[in-house]
Amino acid sequence: MSNRFFIAMILMFVFPCASNAEEISMTLDEAVTIALRDNRDLLLKAEDLKKAKYAISEARASLYPALTSGAGWSDTRGLYEKDAGVYTAQAGVKQLLYTGGKVVNTIKVSEYEYVSAQAVLDQAKQDTVYMVKASYYTLLLTRELTELHKTMLENTREHSRFIQARYGRGQASASDTLNIKSALSSMQQAHESAKRQTDTAAEVLRNLLYLDPGVTINPIAQFKYEQQELAYDKAFIKAMQSRPEIKQVEAQRQVSAHALEAARAGNRPTITAAWDYYARSAVLSGTAKNRNDYNVAGISISWPVFDGWLTKSKVGQAIVDVRQGQLTQEKLLKDIALDVKTAYVALSDAIEKMKSIEDQVLVCKDTAEIMRKKFSEGIVSSLEVRDAMLAYDIALFNQTQSLYDYLTAKAAFDKATGGII
Repeated sequence: MSNRFFIAMILMFVFPCASNAEEISMTLDEAVTIALRDNRDLLLKAEDLKKAKYAISEARASLYPALTSGAGWSDTRGLYEKDAGVYTAQAGVKQLLYTGGKVVNTIKVSEYEYVSAQAVLDQAKQDTVYMVKASYYTLLLTRELTELHKTMLENTREHSRFIQARYGRGQASASDTLNIKSALSSMQQAHESAKRQTDTAAEVLRNLLYLDPGVTINPIAQFKYEQQELAYDKAFIKAMQSRPEIKQVEAQRQVSAHALEAARAGNRPTITAAWDYYARSAVLSGTAKNRNDYNVAGISISWPVFDGWLTKSKVGQAIVDVRQGQLTQEKLLKDIALDVKTAYVALSDAIEKMKSIEDQVLVCKDTAEIMRKKFSEGIVSSLEVRDAMLAYDIALFNQTQSLYDYLTAKAAFDKATGGII
């Protein structure tokens, strides 16, 4: 007993991760919620959105007056007959009255950049939810695939034992034993491959949810078909209204348009109103003298005459940005139309395939029931019953895989129409 305890303590210190392993049962909605809350890509996009909001406040700051103030004290000793101290104070207010539209368009640029950042965040959410759904469904499917391969492996071993027994009685050839040995090796390899696929799917889902490597996710959802009405025209209209990429491109197009107007303001005058107050007093040997207070108010106009074609160059770049925005928008609309069409066709095919497999399941189920009845009557062997049951299990898995194809196609279709969240 003491030796076992000692070995267990060593294993806990050598492999501390094993003692911290945790299994979490998780629904699909819970997985999506965790991803939207903890995914680092989304958190980064959310920070960009906050930064864009502060940029709006920065741009609007030019609309408010600027207030400055200052004060000073100097003490002069030994230079004059009497020691002299001088107090100075100054306050000023400046207000932009006209900038040729630069301030207004700069504010518009920052506001549309905020809209663009929001659209980027929404798109990132759409992509994340789709990837979580796809990886969650993949984990469910690979787990069932592993169980199916385990059943197939056991069935192949049973056949191997049967062939070996017949070979020992001289009723099977060496070729038969070689073939069953090769089939058993292939089944073992397929089973190990299925387990690796399950591990990979679990790792992908863990990364999306930013869970610790020691956490084991146990998906508790089931593949289920939900009947829905499919109409390409409605899906296309919904995509045009809901896809965040469209909102982003439109916002960027507005950014380019207002940036162009802001660039053109470089050749226009700037008008500023200002008021300054000055106070100065001298103190000679403790007596205040030469008190001098005054204020200055005025309006200044600045109009650039020649800037080395700087404004012209900026306007030219802004015009190119506007043209690029228009081309990008046109390309995006065509890409979205193709995306919706592709997702629509894939979902329709998945639904039709799912319906066709239902008939195969019914046939295999009926065959398995007939074989069990024949076995009870002593007509067939137990191995033949196992084969029929395995065929039924394979048909059920094919049905599950068709449901997987349907659910992933539906998630892609929802993403293509902008309605995944």
